[in-house]
Amino acid sequence: MSFDVAAVRGQFPILSEIIDGLPVHYLDNGASAQTPLAVLDAVRRYETTGRANVLRGVHRLAERATESYENARAQVASFLGVPTMEIVFTGGCTAAINLVAYAYGALLKPGDRILISELEHHSNIVPWQLLRSRSGIELDMLPVTTDGRIDLSTLPRLLTPKTKLVSLAHVSNVTGALLDVRAVVEAAKAVGAKVMLDGAQRAPHGPLDLPSLGIDFYAFSGHKAYGPNGIGVLWGRPELMDAMPPFMGGGSMIGRVTLAETTWAPSPRRFEAGTPPIGPAIGLGAACAWMQAIDWTAAHEHEMDLVQRLMDGLQKIDGTQIFGPAGLQNRYPVVSFMLDGVHPHDVAQTLDSFGVAVRAGHHCAQPLMERFDLDGTTRVSMAPYNDNSDIDALLAGVAHAAKTLR
Repeated sequence: MSFDVAAVRGQFPILSEIIDGLPVHYLDNGASAQTPLAVLDAVRRYETTGRANVLRGVHRLAERATESYENARAQVASFLGVPTMEIVFTGGCTAAINLVAYAYGALLKPGDRILISELEHHSNIVPWQLLRSRSGIELDMLPVTTDGRIDLSTLPRLLTPKTKLVSLAHVSNVTGALLDVRAVVEAAKAVGAKVMLDGAQRAPHGPLDLPSLGIDFYAFSGHKAYGPNGIGVLWGRPELMDAMPPFMGGGSMIGRVTLAETTWAPSPRRFEAGTPPIGPAIGLGAACAWMQAIDWTAAHEHEMDLVQRLMDGLQKIDGTQIFGPAGLQNRYPVVSFMLDGVHPHDVAQTLDSFGVAVRAGHHCAQPLMERFDLDGTTRVSMAPYNDNSDIDALLAGVAHAAKTLR
């Protein structure tokens, strides 16, 4: 199956930049993806022809802004396969998880348990630790296998009738491992627990059908999904969202305010206090529409070809070790590796001298690094616009680091 990567690359102006005489080989998509013209144009159009506050204004600009904002909500909903008014706009994936930790957490009592794993991003660990400090809930941890996957064989032991929520990464931001969602949902439902997925690393790789997953909450960020910074999404089952108290108070999220008390608007308004990030939301809607226009069967095959090219090349360089799944099955295009005797930051700095952008360090996953006694890894994260030249430039840089830094 043919994938026209040149046509996709042509939609991203930054990829044609020359910086200090070097082309841009951008392989840090797991931190932030680049933004296509369709998204840049949508945000520019709002800022130049429709900028106003949303929801209550009766003038034409306000109505135009509100229409664009709500159309963006509909575009995101279509991308996730859910009804429009089940989408809550947040400040990012971290904000979405914190919203659930605060508002769903308010429904829990001391002794209730939440299950996470050792490979989670800090944004799916710290909010639950804060909840534990506030309310006396208990945290349980799923271990990780040697190939960087969550060890689901421990689910029967760790899930109990006191487990109220299982919150896990849909795709690991360090190893690229894809979670077996069906197994998690089946086990969680057997004890009455809800399931939340951190979709930050999965959403940038194509539309989802959330109802088919059987989960209860889903969160992802805009900037990793070809959209602007400062915007994220939370989806939750309506019966759960309607039972949850607000995360923040202010304008737009109220039913009626008196000096004695306040009533709340229904979701999603209940969870969108104040002036929302209108331009970023419009940009994210455009990003979701852009992703829906991609042939993801061909795109995913292209991404996996890049992963294979990368792993094959790394294995030919003496002293490299891949951290995570060794094959292509049940994984996404995130690859972490170590180079014996060389700190990941030094590898990344060498790669930068070859025009290659990667991420180095613990990747906001310090418990995972401690589990394997690692200072960190060098992480390569790919998108549909990457091509063989990006991988080849990276391999040349790693080979140079292996020769000169040890």
